[in-house]
Amino acid sequence: MKHPYLSEEHEIFRKSFRKFLEKEAVPHYERWEEEKIIPRSFWVKMGEQGFICPDLEEDYGGSGVDWGFAVIINEELERVGSGFIGFGLHSDITVPYISAYGTESQKQRWLPKCTTGEIITAIAMTEPGTGSDLANIKTTAILDGDHYILNGQKTFITNGIHSDLVIVACKTDPSAVPKHKGVSLVVVERDTPGFSRGEN
Repeated sequence: MKHPYLSEEHEIFRKSFRKFLEKEAVPHYERWEEEKIIPRSFWVKMGEQGFICPDLEEDYGGSGVDWGFAVIINEELERVGSGFIGFGLHSDITVPYISAYGTESQKQRWLPKCTTGEIITAIAMTEPGTGSDLANIKTTAILDGDHYILNGQKTFITNGIHSDLVIVACKTDPSAVPKHKGVSLVVVERDTPGFSRGEN
């Protein structure tokens, strides 16, 4: 299907990306599916070629291109298999939260490595027994001095096993009315004390 917003430049990019996937992904994909994980080494290969977060500003390691390139990346990954869904979540959902709402210091610290595949992101919303009903989540983040103490459990986190940076949906004001007013997003780094992950 031809998309009206895609130009010749986009289609040249598509051919290049498809060729990359035929060499670097297709021969290994069935094994990765059996192992239930896309190796970090493939993330790095994607990053080396500029296939992660392409719309991110050049100052932070991206190419500054339009979202048509992200559409192509997602379409071509899906042609190989749905196990690549974590790339779209990283590039098109999680990283934009950081680029839109992060401080300049946070952007400089995290975003360049998000484009190289060195940092893999996730977003933790779903909870056991709550699903994705964010207004009724139980995870809390209570301010204690200059940091938050985060308590809770999340489940079904795309990129969860690999994640180096997790955006956690939590209640910073559990008594807020209406309930959704008390929901915030807190970034948790891989080695934060008390942070652990279950089985893949």
